[in-house]
Amino acid sequence: MRVCPALVCILIVAGCTPLPQGGDGRAEASGAPQLLPLDQLLAMAAETSGGASAVQADALAARAARLRARAALMRGPVMQPDTRARLEAAIEAGQA
Repeated sequence: MRVCPALVCILIVAGCTPLPQGGDGRAEASGAPQLLPLDQLLAMAAETSGGASAVQADALAARAARLRARAALMRGPVMQPDTRARLEAAIEAGQA
């Protein structure tokens, strides 16, 4: 059986690579984010942001209104009624 030289090189390099040092499994030691209750997170966010200003609240309300209007347009029919009628007629006639 013939061994691929590239495979041999990859195995040699992989064998020389040092293994990562394991921690004690604690989140603080590994730098992973700490899980907190939602109430505590909301309280921390309110403290740091100082609350939203009236201008920010108005801008957010306007954006929400624009998004709702776009969503309402997307709920409408995809095809115009006359186009749909022509398509259905063509299907019935066997032309589509």
